[in-house]
Amino acid sequence: MSVDGRAALTPPSPAGVMVGAHPRSEPERHTVFGKNRHVDEPPVPLVPWTDAWAFAITEEERPAGGQRKRAALGVRAFRVPQGPAGQRVNAPCAFFPPQPSDADARRLYEDAEGTRLLCSLDEPQDIKGRQHYEVRDARGDAIGTVQRIAPLKRALKPTWRIAQPGRPEIVSSAEWAKGGPREMVQRGAGKLLLGVVQAVADMGAEGGDRTSGSRVLEWKAGDELVLTSESDLRFLVRAAWLDRRLVFAYALLRMK
Repeated sequence: MSVDGRAALTPPSPAGVMVGAHPRSEPERHTVFGKNRHVDEPPVPLVPWTDAWAFAITEEERPAGGQRKRAALGVRAFRVPQGPAGQRVNAPCAFFPPQPSDADARRLYEDAEGTRLLCSLDEPQDIKGRQHYEVRDARGDAIGTVQRIAPLKRALKPTWRIAQPGRPEIVSSAEWAKGGPREMVQRGAGKLLLGVVQAVADMGAEGGDRTSGSRVLEWKAGDELVLTSESDLRFLVRAAWLDRRLVFAYALLRMK
C-alpha cells in the first residue's frame, strides 16, 4: 500500500529477487587479448604514483588464478599488485608513450592515452666521466638526475647512481644479491611485506616478462637501504622520501 492509501503499481517480484533488480543470470564472457574474463569485472583502478611502494614493468593486468586459467593482458606499464590472492589485479601507476617515437621515448605519463605528462629525461650531459640524465616533472622543473658510470674494463657492467636534491647520493651495490624475492624480505623488508614482494615477483609470469637467473640489486643512500630492484623490471621502495619518478626514469633508461 502506498502512502496515499492507493495500491502500489509495482508488480510482485519473483521469489528471491529484489524489486527493481534483474533476475540473476550467468555472467557473459568475452575475450581480451586472447584471455577469457567476466564482463562484470570492474576496471583495473589507477594507483597514484606517489603511493607506489612495490611495482613492476609488465603487461599483465589480471594474473591467472581461481576461475581464470590464463592471465589477462593490458598495456605495458609500471604496475602495482592490488587485492588478495585469487582476486589480485596489477594496477598501473605510470605509462609509457602510447606510440613511442624518438621525440617522446624518454617520457612517462599518468594516463594510458599519453595526455598527462608525469616526467621526462633530458639528453645526457657528460660530467667528469659520468652521463647525467636530468629528470624533470610535468612543469619542466628538475627533480633529480640518473647517472651512468662507464665500467673501467669492457667485461664489467656500468654502474648507476640516483641523485635526489636534499638527500645523499643513492648508489647501487657493486655485488648482486642472490635469492630473488626471499632475499628482499631477509634484507630488512620484514615479514609484513612478504605477500607484496611475492606478488611483484610473480607479475609477468605469463606475459613474457620473467627473466631467467634474475638477481636482486640493493640501492643505498649512505647506510640507509632505499630501494631494491630485480632485473631492472621489479622494484621495492624502502624509503618513503624516495621520489618514485626517479626510479621510473632509471628503469626507462635501462630498457634502451
